[in-house]
Formats: sequence, structure tokens, C-alpha cells
Amino acid sequence: MKRVAVVTGGASGMGLSICRHLADRGHRVAVVDRNGSAARQAAKELAADGAEALACEVDVTSRPAVENALSQVREEFGPVEILVTSAGLAAFEPFVEITLESWNRVIEVNLTGTFHCVQAVIPDMVAARWGRIVTLSSSSAQRGSPRMVHYAASKGAVIAMTKALAREYASFGITVNSIPPSSIDTPMSRSAQAAGDLPDSGVLVNAIPVGRLGTGDDIAAACAFLCSDDAGFITGQVLGVNGGSVM
Repeated sequence: MKRVAVVTGGASGMGLSICRHLADRGHRVAVVDRNGSAARQAAKELAADGAEALACEVDVTSRPAVENALSQVREEFGPVEILVTSAGLAAFEPFVEITLESWNRVIEVNLTGTFHCVQAVIPDMVAARWGRIVTLSSSSAQRGSPRMVHYAASKGAVIAMTKALAREYASFGITVNSIPPSSIDTPMSRSAQAAGDLPDSGVLVNAIPVGRLGTGDDIAAACAFLCSDDAGFITGQVLGVNGGSVM
């Protein structure tokens, strides 16, 4: 069945792969991203492949911006049935050097941004008595990451939020699950490698049992399944897509 899907952080990396996979399954996709030109380019490429796609320039930390974008989605496509929260901010700082400003910014994007988006779409899903929400968390929340305490804390809270939402909305036919990626080859991770914040790919691969880095398509395939009718009995789960690096 063709659904209306909203993907935050959808203009690049894992978010863009998720948009493509959902579009390939016939869904109408709203590409939501802070980078408006990238979102428009992504939507244009999806449309060129035959998909129905819409670009929305949105900073997820702004509730009015989120609400305005969703009004546009509803006007163009209809009520929101699928939400994937891929927008995120990574930061690398020794714990004692994390400023309150840096702490608040990471929490605001990763946790509060997720809250804004979920709270804004959940009435559509309740009314339809069907919905799929997938949050992207992080393996950093599962095993800890040095110099990323604020990031790990924000993503751990996303996992807790996912489980609480799953219990609250299961009776409405809404499933809520989380994917915590690990060692995925994305523009963000490559930028962190270039800055010296992450080891090079060879070092990372040595810690992955399947012997390779993950791709955006690896995440997107799992996400598309969780957004499908076939996954209706799966909720409140944390599905690790990490090549066995976290078990």
C-alpha cells in the first residue's frame, strides 16, 4: 500500500538511502532536511526515478518549522503514516571540555528534535489507527563512546523514548522501533575521520565481524522493513545494524 512517509535528515547519508528505499516501495516521500537545496535535489532525483517526492527545509529544533513542514506534507500528500527520524548531530569533545552550549545543542537536535517530529505526526497515526515510527539512535548509546558523552546521552534517551512510545501507542496500531547504526560509511563519518575524530576505515573494519563498513542501504533496508505491514508485530525494539560489532 502506498503510504505518506516523512524522513528527517533525508537529504544525505543514511537519510537519503532511507528515502530511496521507501520511494522504491511506492511510498510518497517528504525529504526533510536543514539543507534546503540538498533536500530539493534529493526530491528531484527521487521524482526523476518515478517517485512522488517533496522537499521541506526544516531545522528540527524549531517546532514551528516542523509544524509548517508537516502542514505542507499533508496538503500535498495527506496525513503522515510513516516517520523516520534520521536528522542528527555528532560532536567530539573531552567530557570536561563540553560546554553547556554544546551539551544543549546536541540534546536539542538529537532528542528534542525527535520529540518535536514524533509529537507533531502522532495525531495523524492515531486517527488512522496505523503508523510506523523508526528513530535512528546510535551504537554509542549501547556501548559508550569516549569524547562523545553528550552524543551518547542524547541517543540513549532516544532509545528510551522509543520504548515508552511503543508501549503508549501499540493499541492504536502504531509501532515504534529504533535502529542504532555503527560504523556506517557516510559523509558525516568521513568528515569525522578527516578531522581525526574517528579512526580510519581499516581500523574500523577490524572491529566488525562481517569484515566491512556498513552502508546507507544496509540501514535503509532494515528501516523499510520496520515501516512495512509485515513488521506489524514488532514494536519497542532496538534493531542493531552493525555487522556484529555490537551484540
